[in-house]
Amino acid sequence: MDVVLHQKEEIIERSEDHDLEEELQKKGAADEAVQNKRVIVQPWKKQITLRGVIASIFIGSIFSVIVMKLNLTTGINPNLNVSAALVAFIVIRTWTKIARKIGLVSVPFTQQENTMIQTCTVACYSIAMGGGFGSYLLALSKKTYELTGVNTEGNAPGSYKEPAVGWMTGYLFAVCFIGLFVLIPLRKILIIDYKLTFPSGMATAVLINGFHSMGDKMAGKQVQGFTKMFSLSFLWGFFQWFYSGQGNCGFSEFPTFGLQAQRQTFYFDFSLTFVGTGMICPHIVNLSMLLGSVMSWGIMWPLIRKQKGGWYSAAIPESNMKSFNGYKVFIPIALLLGDGLYNFIKISSITLSSMYTRFKERKISSEKSNKNNAIDDLKQDEVFIRESIPMWITPCGYIGLAIISAITIPLIFPRLKWYYVVVAYICAPSLAFCNAYGAGLTDINLSYNYGKVGLFVIAALVGKEHGVVAGLAGAGLIKSVISVSCVLMQDFKTGHLTFTSPRAMFLSQAIGTAIGCVIAPLCFFLFYKAFDIGNPNGEYKAPYAIIYRNMAVLGVEGFSALPKHCLHLCYAFFAFAVGINVVKDLSPARIGKWMPLPMAIALPFLVGAYIAIDMCIGTLVVFVWHKLNSKKAELMVPAVASGLICGEGLWTLPASILALAKVNPPICMKFLVS
Repeated sequence: MDVVLHQKEEIIERSEDHDLEEELQKKGAADEAVQNKRVIVQPWKKQITLRGVIASIFIGSIFSVIVMKLNLTTGINPNLNVSAALVAFIVIRTWTKIARKIGLVSVPFTQQENTMIQTCTVACYSIAMGGGFGSYLLALSKKTYELTGVNTEGNAPGSYKEPAVGWMTGYLFAVCFIGLFVLIPLRKILIIDYKLTFPSGMATAVLINGFHSMGDKMAGKQVQGFTKMFSLSFLWGFFQWFYSGQGNCGFSEFPTFGLQAQRQTFYFDFSLTFVGTGMICPHIVNLSMLLGSVMSWGIMWPLIRKQKGGWYSAAIPESNMKSFNGYKVFIPIALLLGDGLYNFIKISSITLSSMYTRFKERKISSEKSNKNNAIDDLKQDEVFIRESIPMWITPCGYIGLAIISAITIPLIFPRLKWYYVVVAYICAPSLAFCNAYGAGLTDINLSYNYGKVGLFVIAALVGKEHGVVAGLAGAGLIKSVISVSCVLMQDFKTGHLTFTSPRAMFLSQAIGTAIGCVIAPLCFFLFYKAFDIGNPNGEYKAPYAIIYRNMAVLGVEGFSALPKHCLHLCYAFFAFAVGINVVKDLSPARIGKWMPLPMAIALPFLVGAYIAIDMCIGTLVVFVWHKLNSKKAELMVPAVASGLICGEGLWTLPASILALAKVNPPICMKFLVS
């Protein structure tokens, strides 16, 4: 999904358990203190190395393939920052060992270089993850246009744009780079003056500092665990391929709980990628998905199908929005909008309240902190401020790129006029600041919510004939600016804690963004040409493409296209999503932490129950491992999960090449009623 679910849940849990957060901060401070005693901070130009850039391209390409597969199958986007930092550590350590063995001199591998590679890698695969390939860009395709219903009033004839490497690459360059220049002048205020935690950035910094202080023995165990699971996962993907034939064949269709359950998508599809994803995501995310699977495929869809001929016409195909598919699409939209709107209001309120309080007490808190600051904190601040980014870069970069975007985006999407682009870029800086401030407090990135608001507004303003295309393109424009600026600020927090120069961080982010704008469209087309992308009955369902398309149609047409009682069910699930969030926030922590996540509940409604089963197996492995040996589990789970995800994810690359070469698996393994 376009929203990173487990990031959200981790921070909700942190906000409910202040002791855990304090413990994490103390651990981070301890790790930093160890490093400060023995690390000499190099100039920023030496923190960016050629081998680091090469490693970033290699790792970023692998992760782009992995997240593209996740985008086009389920839409789930787990936080892979930890995995990126771990793989970067493994790659450079292997590089230096090989260089030593063949007699080459290699410069020491520092946490600054590790941070630079992690930043560049994350910036690269973030384009594949959040560039709209599984949502608003794919929603423009002809297939999604046809699935939405060509006869509906809002889905005007010809309102689609087929994917192509050229225009997608140009669009990404136009909308992604401008976000790098939005919040540069405010980095000191957000990170040093307001001392925002940016928990994802802080957790990554603690991990990187730990890699470079824990010793070779502990690091060796993680490397060994990653290598074993990577090899196992890759070989398992290769083995499965032989039995996948053509059509619904192979282990991915194994009727684990019987054929009747399989018809309702309840089965284990032996995907180690999703098992690894389940190991990374918190337990409540996976259990929420299982609940959503039971609610939809176990109860609701069988009951609604029985109303065929009553609630919706039996003559209309089920894939039509005025038929059964209308329920499948708009009920999860209601859940997403209810959860998104609630969190939008909640985080905005927290942000405004905190900003007012901190501004009011800034002088007092500043004096107090100066008295109590540790030497380590002062050193971090000094490194962060010393190599500042020139102020003139911000206005020149932002205004220059905004002018270029206002010219180029209407050329790509003639329906999105230049004045809509200009208005969006005028509003973006204030929205980006609010989003980054809220993410610094809670780690919840609301950029997709801002994008959805922009989608509805632009679609309604442009009108029925061109509103869908303009709305989808505008959603990506707004979302990209706000998201990239927030990710950069999280990386600045990581750099602050690892003594990495802000100039090196900014340049690493820019390099990674440029690489991602080229690699992501190529990865997408590898899948688009090799597999049946967007087929609601296939492996690559791309569920959020149809959701975004229907959001745009809803913004243009209103509710008139929905089948009977669909709107009432949407109201009920919207209220259900809001109610769950209210109970979670108002109840005691011991109760609130068990409340399900509406966004996770919504995912299986379109995709199927098998994803939830895969991820629940991952969460079961982690749960049992922690019961048996909690200390070892804490060390090894990120490495094992990363290996499982990367191995099978990398097998997708040769599988795609084989599919493009028309090389079919030799065996089709199917199961039939006896």
